[in-house]
Amino acid sequence: MKPVKVGICGLGTVGGGTFNVLIRNAEEISRRAGRKIIIEQIGTRSENPACDTSGMQLTTDVFEVATNPEIDIVVELIGGYETARELVMTAIENGKHVVTANKALIAVHGNEIFEAAQEQNVMVAFEASVAGGIPIIKAIREGLAANQINWLAGIINGTGNYIMTEMREKGRAFADVLQEAQALGYAEADPTFDVEGIDAAHKLTILSSLAFGVPLQFNKAFTEGISKITPQDVQYAEELGYRVKHLGITRRTDKGIELRVHPTLIPRDVLLANVNGVMNAILVDGDAVGQTLYYGPGAGAEATASAVVADIVDVVRTLTADRDNRVPHLAFQPSELSDAPILPVEETTSAYYLRLQAVERPGVLAHVTRILGEKGINIEAIIQKQTTEAQVPVIMLTQRVEERMMNEAIREIEALPDILGEIIRIRVELLAD
Repeated sequence: MKPVKVGICGLGTVGGGTFNVLIRNAEEISRRAGRKIIIEQIGTRSENPACDTSGMQLTTDVFEVATNPEIDIVVELIGGYETARELVMTAIENGKHVVTANKALIAVHGNEIFEAAQEQNVMVAFEASVAGGIPIIKAIREGLAANQINWLAGIINGTGNYIMTEMREKGRAFADVLQEAQALGYAEADPTFDVEGIDAAHKLTILSSLAFGVPLQFNKAFTEGISKITPQDVQYAEELGYRVKHLGITRRTDKGIELRVHPTLIPRDVLLANVNGVMNAILVDGDAVGQTLYYGPGAGAEATASAVVADIVDVVRTLTADRDNRVPHLAFQPSELSDAPILPVEETTSAYYLRLQAVERPGVLAHVTRILGEKGINIEAIIQKQTTEAQVPVIMLTQRVEERMMNEAIREIEALPDILGEIIRIRVELLAD
């Protein structure tokens, strides 16, 4: 049978890993795919010393790869938004199937890309765009196809998880751990995408669309970073039986879909609470199967390449199938996507951890609890720390309430003369139902 020819665009960390896995495991991959897979051309601005590309056809123009008539599958690994979008659209227009690891591209431009792919009867595969080597997209799209997904929650950014782990295990401050993460190569020089939740929101947007059959809507995702979390918050959480994790959470409700990334207290005995370092994990709750957990490396050259090459194999296996007989890009047939709204964060519901600084004076706590009570917010637990200072930290856990009501309560509490500074608020999820 005629070999399938692949063009790789980008020979950086993931591109280099993909190249090496395709070369090293060529025989095994061909046995699985049923056809030989050949790297026909590589588009890269600079060579990767970890890759032996001698004898390979190289070009500095990635669009040359996208228009090469010999190539069947274009593998987009250049990253970013606009150039990657133009490259992928060019490849589709030229009848090429596409494999990408670019979560930002899919989250922001995926609707347009999938529509073009449908029209051209080609596939766009993107397993590596979420959680590196963990096959979470295939699990939701295929393995859990019998289920109505109720919710999913995930640690889907290794940098943030590394920082939170170090803060908990060693009592270190956020800024100190971030600096170390940058030195180790876990965080970029500009760490905004990682620590402010943007990277996780890209991935969560994709997972939410797969879970609930809604169009990709990254612009409606709520993001909150971890830079305000202190070692004291991490310690207080432990005292209350919780751990702080930077989670992506998406949930189906009667009103619409929750889509949010933020620091979250979760019970320390649940599986996600014990995922540490740079590892990723996603917990999925389905009505038939219950809860399933997917754990593994969320980044790295060959871990991510594992997912890229698996996508290439999937494309090769279904090359002869028409678009109506392939697994849909977003798990549901394009004509069956739901118009369920993405809820503003003010309309979502969760429990809360509150930390406030109060003047050490009788009656202060009574004023706080009165305001919470007037908003219908029940208190689960209170810790009032003993101190010789004129002010005292007070930590509260509340029961579940709509965020809008919590916002109103916090504004009123912060306005009290005996409450000093900003109230720290962290959402709490039990991950039980």
